[in-house]
Amino acid sequence: MLKASNLRKVFTTVRAVDGVSFEIQRGEILGLLGPNGAGKTTCIRIILDILPPDEGVVTYDGRKFSERTRNIVGYLPEERGLYRKNKLLDTILYFAELRGMQRGVAKAEAYRWLQRFNLLSYKDNKVEELSKGNQQKVQFIVSVIHDPTLVVLDEPFAGLDPVNQILLKDILLDLKQQGKAVLFSTHQMDQAERLSDTLCLINRGKVVLEGTVREVKKRYGKNAVHLEYEGDGSFMRSLPGVRRTIIYGNSAELELDDGVQTQALLLILAARLEIRKFELVEPSLQSIFIQLVTAGKDEGTVKRVEVA
Repeated sequence: MLKASNLRKVFTTVRAVDGVSFEIQRGEILGLLGPNGAGKTTCIRIILDILPPDEGVVTYDGRKFSERTRNIVGYLPEERGLYRKNKLLDTILYFAELRGMQRGVAKAEAYRWLQRFNLLSYKDNKVEELSKGNQQKVQFIVSVIHDPTLVVLDEPFAGLDPVNQILLKDILLDLKQQGKAVLFSTHQMDQAERLSDTLCLINRGKVVLEGTVREVKKRYGKNAVHLEYEGDGSFMRSLPGVRRTIIYGNSAELELDDGVQTQALLLILAARLEIRKFELVEPSLQSIFIQLVTAGKDEGTVKRVEVA
């Protein structure tokens, strides 16, 4: 469906995108990941023909971007592009008609989406009267109301509370089941891990990891411990045999060196903490992300994971 090949973009002295390639097929969700300033938004703007690449090619079903292509793409930008003084329903209908929808069809679709997002009672409110989370839901409706083949979402979960994050997750999975291609960028690794068929991690403009979630987990092996406990766990950051420690309140993920005896580690931890859960698991996408963007040796090195 969408194929980006060797994209490069330089702004003055900053190489924002440096040889990035990825592709996505219909019925797939691709997670475009990376820290702030990694080049994700620049990549998205290039594939949508908002910015021209200095080098590289973007194709849709083998053809370059055109006005016809524009009408089969839905785009949710990171910065909201809604008219704040307009009423909610009028805003949605305006963008739908820009996409060539007849008003009657657009209105029926608008009501359907507003109902799904529990926004129907706000249809006559001005956009500026909505919460940030509800404005984000309206922005999403605008991006999909015309039934696009490819949906491109830049930080779609921004501003949404946990309940609405689940709602949006379910909708994205529905779009996948309908055969849509979905590309989304996010800083929320748990969402990327649950949703994505394929991952593309960018750091400083370069792809440093790509592959399916299964391939990525296979590459990093089962060398992590998930821990829940009571007590002061700060000492875990200096334990021998522990490569990396990520602490979340009273839970932690410990990435272990090869050969570490987990039973011995448990005894050390139990001597200083009240252990409630101790589980050997695959590293989370969060820990893999942190490892790759902080390790200088990985900078600019593509790790394409292949599993037989």
